[in-house]
Amino acid sequence: MIISLPDTTTSQIANALIQAQENFSLSSGRVLTLLVAARDTEDSDTILETVRAATREHPARVLVLLLGDETAPTSMNADLIVAAHSGASEMVVMRLFGDLTHHLGAVVTPLLLPDTPIVAWWPNEAPACPKEAELGSIAQRRITNAHSDASGDQLRARTDGYQPGDSDLAWSRITPWRGAVASALDRYHDDPVKSVHIDGPADDPSVDIAAGWLAACLNVDVTRGTGDSTSDSTNDSAVHGAPITRLTLHCGGGDVTVEVVDDNTARITVPGSPDSYVALSARTDAECLAEELRHLDNDVTYARALRGLSGVTRATEQ
Repeated sequence: MIISLPDTTTSQIANALIQAQENFSLSSGRVLTLLVAARDTEDSDTILETVRAATREHPARVLVLLLGDETAPTSMNADLIVAAHSGASEMVVMRLFGDLTHHLGAVVTPLLLPDTPIVAWWPNEAPACPKEAELGSIAQRRITNAHSDASGDQLRARTDGYQPGDSDLAWSRITPWRGAVASALDRYHDDPVKSVHIDGPADDPSVDIAAGWLAACLNVDVTRGTGDSTSDSTNDSAVHGAPITRLTLHCGGGDVTVEVVDDNTARITVPGSPDSYVALSARTDAECLAEELRHLDNDVTYARALRGLSGVTRATEQ
């Protein structure tokens, strides 16, 4: 059910949520508050569908802030999305205008669930230092999306502005791939890696952060090459299961490789063993966001991967 509240206030929204819980017998067992910030010119339907899917396993109060014209008269329109339309969560979509666009913390504070974690997500453009943003300062976890942020070199910004509690969907997109790499190294653990070459699309931040992860974990020279992805995805919210088209781990006894062979499969080659194949299907924003919501502690491996970017050399720089 969708309840519209034009030209409203946070007090009226809070009262409407209480009435909705009473009238529709809604469960109050929310495990977190998810704050979402985006421009009102962005695709709000896609953002809401992503949140709806991601919070099926994490019932939440979702507060979506759509920022409108900051020079317009100060006002707020809201929609409460509850029951079947909101999945396992309750959602409040607020369209802010005027001075309210500069006071997001004050807008959401009266609507936060008590005694539950707070997570902030920027589905597209994000602040350079999420922790210092109004929403980020009240959140235990802050999630960005470098794939959809066209405002600059996002991984450099994420590195320079990193604070414990930060993460990015570019990192969770490669979780299955990282598992495949770890498995390959386990099968060949007696021969240390001497250097690494990793290939993937030049503008894909998941490839960059994968290179940083390897540089940090293996403490060897990592060269980041470029290459085309293996097919064209028709789903804007998904990328290929393995944006890293080929990884070569140079060892003394031969090369260990993890190479994409089609949209859903990668081949793992280990010296002295037959080739093996692993399924790596495409991951949507919803799947990546759901993964991030599973752990609300600091992602220390992500932090190491960001630091490892300084040890990566691009092939074009040589």
